[in-house]
Amino acid sequence: MSPTAPDRSTVLLGTPGSRERIDTPALVLDLDAFEHNVALMAETCRRAGVGLRPHAKTHKCSTIARRQIEAGALGIGCATIDEAEVMVAAGLPGVLITSPLVTDGKIARLMQLVSQGGDVMVVADHPQNVAALDAAATAAGATLRVLVDLDLGHHRTGVAGVAEGVRLAREIASWRALRFAGVQAYGGHLQHIADHAERLAATRAADGRVADLVRELTAADLAPAIVTGAGTGTHRMNASGSPFTELQAGSYIVMDAEYGGIEYAPGEAWPFRPALFVAVAVTSANVPGSVTTDGGTKAFALNGPRPRVASGPLAGAPYEFSGDEHGRIALPDGRAAPALGTVLECTVPHVDPTIAHYDAIHCVRGDRLVEVWPVDARGRRPAAAA
Repeated sequence: MSPTAPDRSTVLLGTPGSRERIDTPALVLDLDAFEHNVALMAETCRRAGVGLRPHAKTHKCSTIARRQIEAGALGIGCATIDEAEVMVAAGLPGVLITSPLVTDGKIARLMQLVSQGGDVMVVADHPQNVAALDAAATAAGATLRVLVDLDLGHHRTGVAGVAEGVRLAREIASWRALRFAGVQAYGGHLQHIADHAERLAATRAADGRVADLVRELTAADLAPAIVTGAGTGTHRMNASGSPFTELQAGSYIVMDAEYGGIEYAPGEAWPFRPALFVAVAVTSANVPGSVTTDGGTKAFALNGPRPRVASGPLAGAPYEFSGDEHGRIALPDGRAAPALGTVLECTVPHVDPTIAHYDAIHCVRGDRLVEVWPVDARGRRPAAAA
């Protein structure tokens, strides 16, 4: 199905039992669990006195982003200019592009968003990029807010240390068309440390690095108005006792098997509920002891734990891939093969790249399909379309 094609499942909206009649493979979102997760993170941040700028790279869906903002989020994080274009077009405020934009094409698209009145900020980690951003903003007659990106040890993007961060902030502030807006410090490598005590220790060490940069910037008369970062795995640790003014958590809205494998806190289960599943259908049962489904490697992300059947007659059974378009489920001892066409919902290994496979999210309450939301920020858009 193309991104603009109508979803045939819409004919089922509101029909009893329609959850089991969605055309497979498909993304299925349990709205009750999703709404619980959105409200809980918003309330957690409110109580801690910290802002929430959830990351749209998780869901790539402007409808979900709007729900998050309506619940109290101050804006949306975007990993790419592609996502940012969709969020701005949807009229959403506070869009922060969290990866440096350095090519001429992407910077031109950024300037188009800013010139059209989009509420957009970017990050940078190199003076060369800062100069290019200023040249483009000057040519467009625009003013651009830029944050210093600080590397916390993930070694993906970011300035190497505190001294480099102060120098770059001064560089940003020196240009006529740029405004120094703050600091981003995202520790992606911290989010999935399984042991809580180990994750807490690593997070506090990273907090100290951020605090050092904030202190030095303040001493240089460049106190950052925004200090943004953190994620689902460290959100509670970063919500209090840290230098962050806002959190960028993303996966909490639906959770996935990766987060299911780490310790939330000693003696505490994760408060966020699994809300997203991949629905597949049984297509063959001729091999004794197993069944074949219509969900292969194109239907799931391949990083993270293997999926498991989450509900139905084979609940708990591990899911194996049997090619691009097929999956295989071994029948538990004594379990009969489900009838052909039986729909089985499976856990999601890693939510972000799994959602990126699909054009639509099928929203259910109980046994009914009630809404279909487009995954409108997936894919790549050519610079010529800017």
